[in-house]
Amino acid sequence: MSAIRYELGSDQILTLTIDMPGQSANTMNAAFRDALDETVAKLQGDLDNIRGIIVTSAKKTFFAGGDLNEIHKVTRDDAQFFEDMVNGMKAQMRALETCGKPVVAAINGTALGGGFEIALACHHRIVLNNSSIQLGLPEVSLGLLPGGGGTQRLPRMIGLEAAFPLLMEGKKLRPAAALKAGIIDELADSPEDMMAKARAFIDANPKSQQPWDQKGYKMPGGAPHHPAMAQKLPIVPAMLKQKTKGCYPAPECILAAAVEGAQVDFDSGSLIETRYFTELVIGQVAKNMTGTFWFQLNDINAGGSRPEGVEKETFKKVGVLGAGMMGAGIAYATAIRGIEVVLKDVSVEGAEKGKSYSENLLAKQVSRGRMTEEKKAEILGRIKATDSASDLEGCDMVIEAVFEDSDLKAKVTAEAEPKLVSNGIFASNTSTIPITQLAEASAKPENFIGLHFFSPVDKMMLVEIIVGEKTSDETLARAFDYVQQIGKTPVVVNDSRGFFTSRVFGTFVNEGISMLGEGIHPSSIENAGLLAGMPVGPLTISDEVSMTLMHLVRSQSKKDLEAAGGTWKPHPAEAIIDQMVNDHGRPGKAAGAGFYEYPAKGKKYLWPELETLYVDSEKARKVELQELKDRILFIQAIETVRCLEEGVLRRVEDANIGSIFGIGYAPWTGGAIQFINQYGVRAFAERAKELAEAYGERFAPPALLLEHAEQEKPFT
Repeated sequence: MSAIRYELGSDQILTLTIDMPGQSANTMNAAFRDALDETVAKLQGDLDNIRGIIVTSAKKTFFAGGDLNEIHKVTRDDAQFFEDMVNGMKAQMRALETCGKPVVAAINGTALGGGFEIALACHHRIVLNNSSIQLGLPEVSLGLLPGGGGTQRLPRMIGLEAAFPLLMEGKKLRPAAALKAGIIDELADSPEDMMAKARAFIDANPKSQQPWDQKGYKMPGGAPHHPAMAQKLPIVPAMLKQKTKGCYPAPECILAAAVEGAQVDFDSGSLIETRYFTELVIGQVAKNMTGTFWFQLNDINAGGSRPEGVEKETFKKVGVLGAGMMGAGIAYATAIRGIEVVLKDVSVEGAEKGKSYSENLLAKQVSRGRMTEEKKAEILGRIKATDSASDLEGCDMVIEAVFEDSDLKAKVTAEAEPKLVSNGIFASNTSTIPITQLAEASAKPENFIGLHFFSPVDKMMLVEIIVGEKTSDETLARAFDYVQQIGKTPVVVNDSRGFFTSRVFGTFVNEGISMLGEGIHPSSIENAGLLAGMPVGPLTISDEVSMTLMHLVRSQSKKDLEAAGGTWKPHPAEAIIDQMVNDHGRPGKAAGAGFYEYPAKGKKYLWPELETLYVDSEKARKVELQELKDRILFIQAIETVRCLEEGVLRRVEDANIGSIFGIGYAPWTGGAIQFINQYGVRAFAERAKELAEAYGERFAPPALLLEHAEQEKPFT
């Protein structure tokens, strides 16, 4: 059975329906390429009997894009074969495009990547007017570029300047926005309307060519040599570098392919694109990003970390204790997914203030035309603001989001737990206190679990699920279901102080603060964080979190550890934190003073006194950037291995996804564990030993790392 159905109607209109056998979505794999070869050969033999061609799909989506299973396996040794294969497929798309007959894409569902490139190779694009449909070229998010002609056709269609955000940022557009952007031509109200409009275009355009194949074609906005573009283009690489920090080759290759291709004929530009595409495919960054953001993320979303044998649950009523920023965010994230929420605080006024957080977020959506007033009112109607525990009666789950204080958490647990349904779940949003310790206040510790959300909850997609010693598999499975029900990504970890994400995050900020204590200039520290691929520098994030909170968390951890008979090992960063908070009164951004100054008007800037207090000018001059970058990336990866070794992390997939989505670990690496794999496990262990000798035992490679290094065995 062919992947493309060939149906030539009595009206001489050929309908090509893409329908990959045995797949839920169409992809550019070997079966598709074979079908395309056969289809184009047959079409060329039938040209005299064809008035026009409609390309559509039998799947719910139009076309999902390239086959990442194939692409991920391509090595440098395969480069020439891969390049020839891509050029061969593109030649067939080009043959369809230049056959002299009008070709219409009837796009019945989402068309991303290679799927949208097929549509771009058509002369006219009609899309169902359904807001769930997405259109675009998001390959850059996986470290790749659109290799099916996207970097050549899109700029020729809408101009280089308009194409850059779609190509280099991978922006996805809904049908109405795509029409406005000029990347599609018509919207249709139904499948029948879509096919009727396709036939109407063919009737009205018996001969059809792409604009760039017509004599006298000029690129919209000007080709690279046009004075208007020649003034703008020189600054684009600098702007791009400012965004990527040099960590991501894909946007740079996209820019090069688009600009170089725009200066030659289309077919030469297509060959240029394939060269850049192949170089990215065989490169390490694309391997890292596709491995994690595609294969590992899909594995987690498919329930790879969820215990089997537990029936899936749908939650209807959830209680949230504490209406501060976290509690308010959890209430919002829950209510917008259709779940009734009871938002409880010590006073009705406090609870209402927490509810207003949702009102403000929803109002923004209304003002941007993304939501109606009626929908906003419906969502707000699901949130009940209260100071009464009795309103929690009948909740399927209660999530406490009160201050990081064990005694307070025990108190609210005892108050709320009896209101749950018989098998209800009690969850703590703690970021550091062990779940097993908090579960001591529970009458049903088997139903007690940790749900660690990240701030701001409405934007952060990760939830760290923490399993206590007595947490049942059933509770874990149902908590997993809740996280997915509210549209978040769950990673599952076992219990420990700080769990996984807070532990690793702490090493990042502490390392940056330690560097300051060693005399390194704060600007160098911040730049090293950014150039390593972190979203912000360690001093910036310390201010955001607040050093007062760091101090409180440390005090609670030290108290609990010593009460259990343990010994607290001070970190070099602690002295600096204490000085900033106690001696200088600079706890962070919320107080208007931390490592940075926060003027009422204007941008923040590093507190000038840091230079006087901490910087050793000779050391600051001699320090190497790579050394600082290594320290930032290595310390987090080493702590992640410790979490694997101690059984805090259950799976490598959770480690990689959790490190990127929860901590902001450099996405180009594919995650903290993949960073070790791609560095080379043995080489990583040797470098860790060097850092341990220079900066202390916190860099010492754990036994599990040494075991893998000895065998040169990647973590899987």
